[in-house]
Amino acid sequence: MKILGIIPARYASTRFPGKPLIEILGKSMLQRVYEQAKRSGNLTDVIIATDDDRIASHAKSFRATVILTKAEHPSGTDRSYEAYLNNKKQYDYVINIQGDEPFIDPSQIDLLANTCDGKTELATLMIKCNDHSVLFDKGEVKITLNSNNEALYFSRMVIPFIKGVDEKEWHKHFSYYRHVGMYAYRTDILEKITKLKPSPLEIAESLEQLRWLENGFRIKCAETLHDSHCIDTPEDIEKVIKLMGIKA
Repeated sequence: MKILGIIPARYASTRFPGKPLIEILGKSMLQRVYEQAKRSGNLTDVIIATDDDRIASHAKSFRATVILTKAEHPSGTDRSYEAYLNNKKQYDYVINIQGDEPFIDPSQIDLLANTCDGKTELATLMIKCNDHSVLFDKGEVKITLNSNNEALYFSRMVIPFIKGVDEKEWHKHFSYYRHVGMYAYRTDILEKITKLKPSPLEIAESLEQLRWLENGFRIKCAETLHDSHCIDTPEDIEKVIKLMGIKA
């Protein structure tokens, strides 16, 4: 399978403008994500998709392939599709790699790439949730699965509800998983989902993947053992460095 890794990178951010260009221990966040992605053994190519000349210029400084896209894309999925088209090469799958996870483990990318067997329409990663506080954190998206490890639903709430058990004990009575936000799209499916209109469930939960489920597409979920740490605010930088156990 030919798989294109795409790193969407926007300069504009409500909480953290210029986030891809911030320096983390001597390298920009964008360069760190790119170098980790290049370590994946299953990606045919890796490109950066951006709407900003500053990011494009910086990416070229470390010899990354850059595709300039429109500024108004509502999601990384839409930006990835435009970048895929503009790259003018044929691929079987596209993997959308989060541009705000500077220490992403390449094995996570390989794990997702291994789901790309031609039959899989869409795929993403999940990690087991064994902590009550994380499980009930509405900032963490949980996944409900069918018997084939395909997503039935994504929610900021905890699903399923366990009757007759204290909420603090739920994670001991059921295998809960939370979402790790990286996606693989079969390229024909990527074209189709970018043409869909926002759906009621997507609007309610603010989760674009619900649009795909509402329209009958299947999302394969692969379990990773590596936690994922994204940087949303300047304060997150030190937190993530400490969580990863990285020394300056």
